[in-house]
Amino acid sequence: MPIQPDLRGAATACRVTDGALFSLADRRSDEAGGLGLSKKEGEEALAGVVARISAQQERLYADARWSVLCILQGMDASGKDGAIKHVFSGVNPQGVHVESFSAPSTLERSHGYLWRHDVALPRRGRVGVHNRSWYEEVLVPRVQPSVLQAAPLPANLTGPQIWAERLEDIAAHERYLSRQGMLILKFYLHLGEEEQRERLLARIDDPAKNWKFQAGDLADRARRGDYVLAYDEAIRATAAPHAPWFIIPADRKWLARLLIAEAVAGAMESLDLQFPSLDSSGKARLLHARDALS
Repeated sequence: MPIQPDLRGAATACRVTDGALFSLADRRSDEAGGLGLSKKEGEEALAGVVARISAQQERLYADARWSVLCILQGMDASGKDGAIKHVFSGVNPQGVHVESFSAPSTLERSHGYLWRHDVALPRRGRVGVHNRSWYEEVLVPRVQPSVLQAAPLPANLTGPQIWAERLEDIAAHERYLSRQGMLILKFYLHLGEEEQRERLLARIDDPAKNWKFQAGDLADRARRGDYVLAYDEAIRATAAPHAPWFIIPADRKWLARLLIAEAVAGAMESLDLQFPSLDSSGKARLLHARDALS
C-alpha cells in the first residue's frame, strides 16, 4: 500500500501565526514540502482535497453561521489566478464569490481604503476569495510614494507613521471579523526571482499569454526588494492565530495549489460544521408534509 503524503503537515509548515522576526528570506520558494510527490501525483491528490473543500462548503452553506475569507497575495506571475481556478473548481459556484482588486476607482478613493474590500466580504454561509486585498494599501503606495501623494488624504495623515497605523488598523479589522464568525486565511505565494523571470518571458514569447503581460510588470520587478521588505513588515504585524498567513512556495504551481487547498480544507474541517438538525416539532412537520405528498 503506497505511503500517503502528509499534506496536513506540509500545509501546517507554511502557517505563520506569530510574525515576530519573520522574514521571507528564511523561506524557500522552491521548497518541495517533503511530500515526495511528482507533478502528476500532486494533481491527482489535489482532486481529493478539492472534494473535501466542496463537502465543507455544503455544510458551511447549510449551517449559515460562519463565513470564510481567503486572501491571495504575491508578486506578479506568482500564480494567484491559477490557484483560484484549480482550488475552487469543484465548489458550488453559488456559495463562492471571487473578487479581484486592481487600482481603486474614483468612487473607491473617496472612501477609506477598507471600504471597497468590506463591501465584497462574504456573508454567512459563503466563501469569499480575494485576489489581492487591503494589503495592497501597505505595499504599492509604500514602494511607490507617488501613489500615496496622489491620494485624497490630509497631508498631516500621510507621514511616515502611516504604514504602522494602517497595519494596526488591518490587524484590528481582521480581529473584529474573526469575532463575527469569519474564518480568515491569508496566502502569500512566494515566487523565486528566477522563476518569475521565466514566467514573465513566457508571457512575452507565447502569443496566448501576451494579454497577461502588463507595462508595469518590469517596473515592479525592479522594485522586488522593496516589495519583499514591505511584505515582511505586513506579515510580522498581522500574523495571528485567528488570521494566519500561509507562506506558500510557488515555484511549482501544482504544489502551491495543493498546499493552498489543503490549508483551506483543513481549516474548514476544524470548524466542525454540521448540517442543521430538526427538533421534534420540525420532524413532525416533515412527517406531515410526507403524508401530504403521499
